[in-house]
Amino acid sequence: MDVSVAIVGDRAGDELRSLRAWLVEEDELRGRVRLRQRPPEPDELGAVDDVLTVAFGPGGVATVLASVLITWIRHRTGDVTVKVTRPDGTSVDVTAKHVRGLAAADVHTLTAELSRSLDAGEDDIHNGQ
Repeated sequence: MDVSVAIVGDRAGDELRSLRAWLVEEDELRGRVRLRQRPPEPDELGAVDDVLTVAFGPGGVATVLASVLITWIRHRTGDVTVKVTRPDGTSVDVTAKHVRGLAAADVHTLTAELSRSLDAGEDDIHNGQ
């Protein structure tokens, strides 16, 4: 199962590359993260970074992905939204302005909720649904 991760907002391409750099630093995600580019529009000079895809498998990938996403968002200085989409089309948006001021316990809760949401899609794949 591949989960798509997109950035919504200004400088989405730059932010997407920054997030990719954070993700590939994690041993559990190394080799699982790909940057997808869309072809350029007629008025653009080159391909545009569009979305990251993260290949899921056994070993807690959802928890690591959720943890890195939340940590990365907390380090953003501007407003940024990360949209994570499962193959079934279910998506979750996490916005920096809602994450930055959270207490540690709330960050832990948000990370666990995001991880469960991503794991739900993985369970459906393994159960043949």
